[in-house]
Amino acid sequence: MLGMADYYSTLGVSKDANETDIKKAYRKKAQEHHPDKNPGNKEAEKQFKEVQEAYEVLSDPQKRAGFDRYGAAGAGFAGGGQDFGGGGGGQGGAPGFNPNDFGNFADIFESFFGGNGFGGSQQGGSRKKGPERGRDIETEITIKFEEAVFGTVKHLEVTKPMVCAHCSGKGNEPGTKVSTCSQCNGQGQVRVTRQSLLGSISSVQVCSKCEGRGEIPEKVCSVCKGQTRVKQAEEVEVAIPKGIEGGTTIRVKGRGAAGTFGGEYGDLFLHIHVSPHPKFSREGRTIFSVETLPLLQAVLGASVKIDTIHGKVALKVPAGTQPGAEFTLKGKGAPSLKSDAMGDHLVTIQVKVPEKMTRKEKELYEQLATEAGLEVNKGFGIF
Repeated sequence: MLGMADYYSTLGVSKDANETDIKKAYRKKAQEHHPDKNPGNKEAEKQFKEVQEAYEVLSDPQKRAGFDRYGAAGAGFAGGGQDFGGGGGGQGGAPGFNPNDFGNFADIFESFFGGNGFGGSQQGGSRKKGPERGRDIETEITIKFEEAVFGTVKHLEVTKPMVCAHCSGKGNEPGTKVSTCSQCNGQGQVRVTRQSLLGSISSVQVCSKCEGRGEIPEKVCSVCKGQTRVKQAEEVEVAIPKGIEGGTTIRVKGRGAAGTFGGEYGDLFLHIHVSPHPKFSREGRTIFSVETLPLLQAVLGASVKIDTIHGKVALKVPAGTQPGAEFTLKGKGAPSLKSDAMGDHLVTIQVKVPEKMTRKEKELYEQLATEAGLEVNKGFGIF
């Protein structure tokens, strides 16, 4: 992220700029700072990355709204068995949100008001602490430009809570017994009655002896210390779909943290970043590049080989091609997440004027100038 950067200033547009304005500004800035036009210029490379990041946010309505409201921190990502997308939250909330963390509303009500909500002695409201779903976890990965276009498979090492292999997630040392808690009689909760000015008030609390489990192991697991999980690294294989773009989040179901006491695993949210390409830039299914031609090729026309993500392609440049002319290579762009059909590759032509010439070349140019009716002053140029 660019931290506190103003993406509007980066692209040189106003805050009320529409989609077309933003797209035009991006293409202009991307061409201006493209590494091909500024070889070895680290500052230009940095600005090129900033321009790409600014466009990534401002071209997405959800990210732009988040940036307008909260700044760069608000232009976050989200996604949703392996899902992918941008904006919004997985499972109806942001990554890492687990509705189970809030427990059951009836339990909250009971903890304040007792079993029937009015200080009664009802015993049926106690609940033993059961399996709980593991938390969702997040991580990031940076892939190459080509990998984003054609898709790839990545193997990640993710450190997270996993089911203790020693006790199989039970919490007790293998071969030892588990007995019912004598304090809560296996309920996991105990009712406490207090005297007040209004009379007796009962509340339900987690059993302090078994910590809400209802059972007490004869001997806790020597590895996880009774917590049923241990933190360790796991290799996760993730399929990156073709056509994915930077800023997208993939959700890999069941590859988050392990649940407790038999609870299901949470999900893994993988935020995708794409490395800038030294020659190409991309906007959805369209790929852009800049090709510099010698002056004579632009004047007389030529057939040139153009680099594309699919390999070299012949492009016929007509005579009299002007600097800034744009040519379309059909079907040589990228696919999208929704379609396998390839987009186009747009080539912008730049013309290189010779800085140094041999004596013969200079004489020929002077002859051309004379032929065009211009006055040539030997050694001083054209008047």
